[in-house]
Amino acid sequence: MPPLPDSPPLNWRLDGRVALITGGAGGIGRAICSTLAAAGAAVIVADQSLERARLVASELALSGAPAEGYGVDVTDEDAVEALMETVTRSRGAIRVLVNCAGIAMRAPALDHTLEAWNRVLAVNVTGTFLCARAAARSMISAGGGAIVNIASVMGLSGGGLYPNISYQTSKGAIVNMTRALALEWAKQGIRVNAIAPTYVHTDFIQAIVENRELLERIEAMTPLGRLARPQEIADAALYLATPASSMVTGHILAVDGGYLAQ
Repeated sequence: MPPLPDSPPLNWRLDGRVALITGGAGGIGRAICSTLAAAGAAVIVADQSLERARLVASELALSGAPAEGYGVDVTDEDAVEALMETVTRSRGAIRVLVNCAGIAMRAPALDHTLEAWNRVLAVNVTGTFLCARAAARSMISAGGGAIVNIASVMGLSGGGLYPNISYQTSKGAIVNMTRALALEWAKQGIRVNAIAPTYVHTDFIQAIVENRELLERIEAMTPLGRLARPQEIADAALYLATPASSMVTGHILAVDGGYLAQ
């Protein structure tokens, strides 16, 4: 893991706040964990792989950041509730949640199995809801917090480059879930926002990156002419998690190089 970024200004700080990141061992998740740790948060790395979560947490700890790693299946209601309760008891109220866990199963709609459809919706939509609901209980007890969901430009666009129906549907659901929860929890001091990234250069889209023709089409369709870097998504997450965005809720922040502006 690269060194922690330079410390940000005061209103971009998270000192004394517990931040839990699901999918924290993935490409975007790791960058978010590192960035929130640099802002002073006590980082809880949650991932389906306990081993990978602990590895990321240990790397953060070596950089001087308080961090712990936990394994969790975000589709398992009992496991999610138990994780949030454990973290709240041991570290204090969760003040920041980043829902970064997500999967994709790319296939033409006519060939897309019900099993694959249900799995993608379970992880991306139900998992986001379960984690948000459980974390919100902890946040309310502390007077508020910030939830950052990871949506996608595909939640605001039909795509068209290749079939990806369940992923696009799930990310569209996250967009409107974000808005609905922002309205429902505003009076409790909880801000709920989402990031809609374009294609981000991580292992998650490695097959796309290796397809030179498809990669060139994506770059050509992106006004800035390239894929996003994980750190660019992490910087957006930092903004939405900190007091720097204290008047922002229910917003979908596109980090897309101009993709959706066309």
